[in-house]
Amino acid sequence: MRPFVLVNCAMSADGKLSTKERRQVKISGNNDFLRVDRIKAESDAIMVGIGTVLADNPSLTVKSDELRERRRARGGDENPVRIVVDSAARIPPNAEILHKGRGKRIIAVSARAPPEKVRELEFVADIISTGDRQVDLTALMERLYAKGIRRLMVEGGGILIGSLFAQDLVDEFCTFVGNMVIGGADAPTPADGAGFVAEDEFPRLSLVSAEQMDEGVLLRWKVARSP
Repeated sequence: MRPFVLVNCAMSADGKLSTKERRQVKISGNNDFLRVDRIKAESDAIMVGIGTVLADNPSLTVKSDELRERRRARGGDENPVRIVVDSAARIPPNAEILHKGRGKRIIAVSARAPPEKVRELEFVADIISTGDRQVDLTALMERLYAKGIRRLMVEGGGILIGSLFAQDLVDEFCTFVGNMVIGGADAPTPADGAGFVAEDEFPRLSLVSAEQMDEGVLLRWKVARSP
């Protein structure tokens, strides 16, 4: 068993998440910001890859006081469990995701993570170790489900999202497409990594809705699976 996995991202009109230098760009507007905050508040956990942490240093907290209070009223923490997929345990000890806002943290590492770094991180987060050189995402999902996580939001980056698609671990894909062109062959996209070779390997999506929002469009897809 695994959680329901919702991947959410904002990209430019030409499909880029940020610049080739991994510099964060404001792609969406206030309405999308509020939508994302609601999704966070409704999720049991939110996950990012180590590349996103190193590039953006996000806290992944719920920003709305009202939404945090609703979570507390339901008997939960004011923020979802925050998860970092970090095979080699490269996360800086002072990363905001480890310290800002109340709530639990999980760092997923592989067997190649330095033991001394793992011991250091155990003071600020729960550690889940799966896989040899890279985190075994399927095993990780099973471990998260065993911890009571039923709805998981994934916010990036492209390598993590691409790996989740490659391992058939995505259920819903929401993309805000902004009104700009970033360009650059090396600029990250929503599904980076090795990619797919044969057309029959491509994950297929079913469009649920298309909604004009801010200065762009919000596309909501469900992953189509064979019966």
